[in-house]
Amino acid sequence: MNQQTTISRVTTGMPVVDAAGTEVGTVDLVQRADPNAVTVQAPTADPGSSLDELIESTAVEEPDVPADLAARLLHGGYLKVTTEPTGAGAVYVPAERIATVTDGRVRLDVPVTELPAEE
Repeated sequence: MNQQTTISRVTTGMPVVDAAGTEVGTVDLVQRADPNAVTVQAPTADPGSSLDELIESTAVEEPDVPADLAARLLHGGYLKVTTEPTGAGAVYVPAERIATVTDGRVRLDVPVTELPAEE
């Protein structure tokens, strides 16, 4: 089964386990591949003085990782997984790291320690 078929079977709220069987967390966001994705660069100019402009300039774009990694994730598809037990952080799972989606659970082919964390 190809990566896009596999990721299309994932839904938010599904539990995620890594290659070692360790519970990683739950799927918070499913982003299918977009070969035409354009990554957003940080603004270089003053965002302006209005509150709306300030809020817009600080809004977090997904995925919240360095630009080169964001481009790869957007082009290939990814999952954002809220990590357990606190749910205080998140990791990003590139579509190619999804081993299987069975029994309402996502199993990865790498340990959680190899996944990029949200910045």
